[in-house]
Amino acid sequence: MLKGKKTMKKMTALLLAACLVTAAAPINTQAAVRSPIATGTTTYGNDKVTIDASNTDQGYVMIKYKGSNGKIKIQITKGITYTYNLNARDSYEVFPFTEGNGSYSVKVFENISGNQYAQVCSQNINVSLANEYTPFLYPNQYVNFNQNSNAVAVSNQVVAGAADAMGVVTSIYNFVVDNLTYDTVKAATVQSGYLPNVDSTLATRNGICFDYASLMTAMLRAQDIPTKLVIGYTGQLYHAWISVYLPSQGWIDNIIYFDGQNWSLMDPTFASSGGRSHGGGDGSYQAKYAY
Repeated sequence: MLKGKKTMKKMTALLLAACLVTAAAPINTQAAVRSPIATGTTTYGNDKVTIDASNTDQGYVMIKYKGSNGKIKIQITKGITYTYNLNARDSYEVFPFTEGNGSYSVKVFENISGNQYAQVCSQNINVSLANEYTPFLYPNQYVNFNQNSNAVAVSNQVVAGAADAMGVVTSIYNFVVDNLTYDTVKAATVQSGYLPNVDSTLATRNGICFDYASLMTAMLRAQDIPTKLVIGYTGQLYHAWISVYLPSQGWIDNIIYFDGQNWSLMDPTFASSGGRSHGGGDGSYQAKYAY
């Protein structure tokens, strides 16, 4: 992967690998795609920022910036701090609560100069999820899709013959790795803050690891399968992978994983053999972020 000034590129490439997949029965190849909304029933903020916390039980918060600053960052903290760019202006963006139930700190920062930012809004939000899976069924910045996305239509086609949840996972994995080509030029030139576009990835049939991971996660969530895009470490190496939730087994970790060179799928027989938190790949996988 990348070194020195390319550290951020390395993180991005690893984000690609981070996809968690969850399986649910029965298989529904026309599952309704969940769409985050800002209903306005619970809001916080000031003249620059509106934080809509109306649907925190679904595992997300909506944030709208109304100021004129060109660079805005969001920090969401519950034990772990997640930092995002807020790209929209005068419209809402969705940010997930991926660390379970409890109190989250949500902060909004404006750029002052260079890499310096000043806080313009802060709010503590208590989150009680409808269930632990909802944050991993909705779209977000890293896994951005909707009911009209081509990725959803293709997902429905690809899994049409799947007999069970593992069949869905296998079908989507095979489709992505068989139809996408790794873009080495993009990997060498990608900029910090890059976000994948799942439909563009499908159209061009190439991408970097982030694109692979985002597309697989979107296609799995479109089938109502709770799926995590995970970033973390195997030993000293920074990698990404996907985990899936099976009701009979719990989360199956690293079911689809990227080792820095190749994507792999856990042996479906092993994945179906029972037990919680199976691991794929070599070495010990330690998750750092889940999206």
